[in-house]
Amino acid sequence: MAQDPQDQFPAAQTAVEEYHDIERQMAQPEVASDPDKIRKLGRRHAELGTIVAAYTKYRQIFDDLEAAKEMASEDEDFAAEAKRLEAELPKVEEALRTALIPRDPDDARDVIMEIKAGTGGEEAALFAGDLLRMYLRYAEKRGWTTTIQSENTTELGGVKDVQLAIRAKGTPAPEDGVWASLKYEGGVHRVQRIPVTESQGRIQTSAAGVIVFPEADDDDDEIEIDPKDLKIDIFMSSGPGGQSVNTTYSAVRMTHIPTGIVVSMQDEKSQIQNRQAALRVLKSRLLAMKHEQEAAEAADMRHSQVRSLDRSERIRTYNFPENRIVDHRTNYKAYNLDQVLDGDLQAVIDSDIQADEAARLEQQKHQGANAA
Repeated sequence: MAQDPQDQFPAAQTAVEEYHDIERQMAQPEVASDPDKIRKLGRRHAELGTIVAAYTKYRQIFDDLEAAKEMASEDEDFAAEAKRLEAELPKVEEALRTALIPRDPDDARDVIMEIKAGTGGEEAALFAGDLLRMYLRYAEKRGWTTTIQSENTTELGGVKDVQLAIRAKGTPAPEDGVWASLKYEGGVHRVQRIPVTESQGRIQTSAAGVIVFPEADDDDDEIEIDPKDLKIDIFMSSGPGGQSVNTTYSAVRMTHIPTGIVVSMQDEKSQIQNRQAALRVLKSRLLAMKHEQEAAEAADMRHSQVRSLDRSERIRTYNFPENRIVDHRTNYKAYNLDQVLDGDLQAVIDSDIQADEAARLEQQKHQGANAA
C-alpha cells in the first residue's frame, strides 16, 4: 500500500492546520474589525491557499485510487479507474511538491518602482517615459492601481526620474501579487533607436534604470524607524523644468541618517500627506535592504540577484528598428516590441518567473538529496 499523504507530506498537513486556524482567527469580531490584522492574516491565508488546494487534490486522487484498487478484482470498471488514477497521481504529486517550495515571502506585497533616465540625455529621458507608460498599461491590464508619487520631467515630455506605487486590489494569492511579477524588472533597460533629436538618422543606444522594491505596510513591525534618525527638509513642489507649481512649502525630503537613504515626495496635497508617503517609501527601502542582507548572509545568491537593487545589471534590450525585445537573463526574444511597450509584458515576465521556479525546484531537490 502506498504511503499515506499525511505521512509523506507532513509540511502540507501543517499548512492545512494553519490555514484553518487563520480562518478561525479571521472570524473573530475583534480581528474582523482590525484592518491591519485582517490584511496580514489574509496575506498568509492566500499564501497557504495554494498549498491547501494542491494537497486537497492530491489526497482526493490518492484516496480514490486506494478505493478503486480494493474494488478492482470485483469490477472491471474499477480496474480501469484505478489505472487512470494511477497515471494521474504523479502529476498532482508534482504539483503539490511545487506548491511546497518556499516562496519569496514578499510575493503578495505591493510595489514601489523608480525609473531613472541613464546615459543618453534627452533620448534616455524619453525612453524612461516609454517605460513608465509600459508599466502603467501593464498594471491596468492586471487590474492593479497606480499612483505616481513623484516625477521630474523634461520639456520634450521625457522623464528624468519618476517614482510610482503599484498596488493590487484586495488580498491576492502570492503568485498574483504585484511583487511576484515586477521584482524581475529591476536593472538597466537598454534602448536602440533613432532619437527624435538625431537629424542624421543614426541609431543610438541609451538606457534607463529601474529599481523595484516591495512596499512595507504602515504598521510593519519588521522595520522600526527612530524619529531622531530622520532629517526632514521642506520645500516647494516643482513641475517640468523645475518651475514652481504652487506657493506652499508642501514637498518633503526625508533623509535616513544611519543609511543615507533620501526620499523626496511632492505629489500629495499637503505636507502631512507627503510626510506619510515618504515615511512609507523609506520603510519599504529599509525592508528591501534588510532582506538583501539576510539573503547575502544565507549565501542565497540566486535570491539575492532576483531582489538586487543594483542598476548596473543590464537585463533587457528594446530594439526599435527590428521591433525586437530581448531579456538577457532568460534569452527570451520576441519581435513584438510595440505591443510590449503598450503593456503586453506578461510573456517576458513569465520567462523570468519560469526560470526562477526551475531554479527553486532544482534547489529543493538538491536539498532533499542531501538530507537523504
